[in-house]
Formats: sequence, structure tokens, C-alpha cells
Amino acid sequence: MIAFIVRRLLGAAALLFIVSAVTFAIFFLVPKAAGTSTNDLAARFAGKSPTPAALAEIKERLALDDPVPVQYGRFIKAIALGDEYDTGTEKIDCPAPCLGFSFRTNQPVLGEIIDRVPVTLSIAGGAAVLWLAVGLSIGVLSALRRGTFFDRAAMAVALAGVSLPIFFTGLLGLAFVVHQWGILPQVDYAPLTRDPGKWFMSLILPWISLAFLYAALYARLTRAGMLETLNEDYIRTARAKGLPERTVIVKHGLRATLTPILTVFGLDIGLLLGGAVITETTFSMKGMGALALTGIAQSDLPVVLGVTLVAAVFIVLANLVVDVLYGVVDPRVRHN
Repeated sequence: MIAFIVRRLLGAAALLFIVSAVTFAIFFLVPKAAGTSTNDLAARFAGKSPTPAALAEIKERLALDDPVPVQYGRFIKAIALGDEYDTGTEKIDCPAPCLGFSFRTNQPVLGEIIDRVPVTLSIAGGAAVLWLAVGLSIGVLSALRRGTFFDRAAMAVALAGVSLPIFFTGLLGLAFVVHQWGILPQVDYAPLTRDPGKWFMSLILPWISLAFLYAALYARLTRAGMLETLNEDYIRTARAKGLPERTVIVKHGLRATLTPILTVFGLDIGLLLGGAVITETTFSMKGMGALALTGIAQSDLPVVLGVTLVAAVFIVLANLVVDVLYGVVDPRVRHN
């Protein structure tokens, strides 16, 4: 298992290197190949309506006239060793890992991302716990009560959950649960360390809205997997040996069903940790997704590039954890 983890870590590092190269090429090489001038590239760092003097300074500081491989080497060097940026009035140190510098906000990109990560982690983490608990429970019960009223009703609700987008259910929740009925307070995020009570109350509605979408999908996946697993020979053998029904369902049935669910969960949680864009926009929460949208709207290329790379890191790490968990939930796929 240790050798497997080491190989996966090396593979993850190689994959992140490839992602950084491809992302850098999309932002720098492709525009140049399409005929974009260095002035236009500099404008993407300067934000909207930059002055000619500002463009000239950015071109010089970032050496945009150098070949793209040289620029990429400088970018990787900044990630590994850090860099220093001259804003014209002061020199700002960008410690490793330096993902770039926003000349629009005069801040290192990584610092801006770190400020937004707790919001995204809070949304994704709480919603993930909720949708796993609800989705798996409903899926198992629907499989055990196949064809009953509960099964049909649960799958109908699941179909509605999969079909309704988060901005629809989220806005309905804000309109009725918050403003009209006053059951929950206005969504106003506060850091966990500063006010745990307000942090929890402000996230209940985003958690429920996001979990409603994902729990529906996981309920359908769990139901389909359980129906297939419960017909296997080893399940009938376990029952014939006199094992309690709960042991048969949880230890033998559900455990085998979790493998494909873990795969989907790794992708979903990785994408959400990279920025729950629609959820954060719907509830006006300043997470990584909102930061990426702001960077796009303000033509702040370093921010968009930095968020893209951090999102890639989250996705790769989430899938690495899932690969390790395969051997925990299903002994048939344990790695030697």
C-alpha cells in the first residue's frame, strides 16, 4: 500500500506539472499563436482600461516579449522559489509557492485565494456530509423497498433534485425560508473561528440547497448499485449462514456498492473545492468561485490562472484519496 501511495503521489505531481503547462499555454501560447500582441496580453494583467504607461511597465516586469518557454520557466521558478514584484511605488515579495501577482489589487494571487478558501471549504465540506448521509440512506431504503410508495416517492424527489439547478432552489430558499417565513437568518458568512454560531446558521441554506442537488444523484446511484449487489451469490450465502440482515446490508451489500460512489464523490468534491461558483454567486458568498468570476469580469489574468491551478490541485488530491480508500471499502481491490 505504501508503494502504491508513493506511485500515486509521483503521478499526481507529474499530472499537476502537465496541468500547469497546459493552463499556461492556454493563457499565453494560444493567444500569441492566434496573433494577440504583447500589449493585449499585458492588458489582461492590468485589468480594464489600463493606461499605455501601465501596459509598458507590466510588459517589462513580466518580460512578455520573451519566448513562452522562458516565461513558463520563470513561472515554475516562482512557484518553487518565490518571486518579487515591482509595482512602481514599492517592491512586494511573493513567497513560494507564488502563483503570480495581481497588479489590479497589488497582492500576490495565493494570498487572495487563501482568504477565500475557508468559505469554499465550509460550503463543500458541510454539503458533502449532508448529501452523503441523505443520499446513501435514501438509496439503500429504496433498494430494500423496491416498488413501494416510498421507493417511487423517493426516486421522484431525486429526479426533481437532479433536474432543478442550484440557482433555482437557492433563490426559492432565500425568498421563502429566509425573507418570507423567517425560519433561517440572512446568509451572511462569518469565519468559524470568530463566530461559530453565525458560521453554522449562515451555511444551513447553502448546504441544503447544494446537498439537494447531489443527494438526489447519490440516492439513484446507491439504489441501482444495491439492487445489483443484493442479487449476488455471496449475499444469498451470507443470509443462508444466518447473519443478521443489518450485517448483510451494511457490511456486504453497501460496502461493495461504495466503490463507484467513491469515484463520483472524488470528482464532485474536487470540483467543489475548486470553487462552488453557482452556489457562491447565488448566496453572495466570497469564495474561490466568486474570486474566479471577479477575475474574469475584471480581466485579471493572474487570478484566473491561480484559481485554475489550485482547483486542479484539489481535484488531483481528491482522486488520490479516493484511490487509497478503494482498498479500505472493498478488499477485492486492495493494492499489494
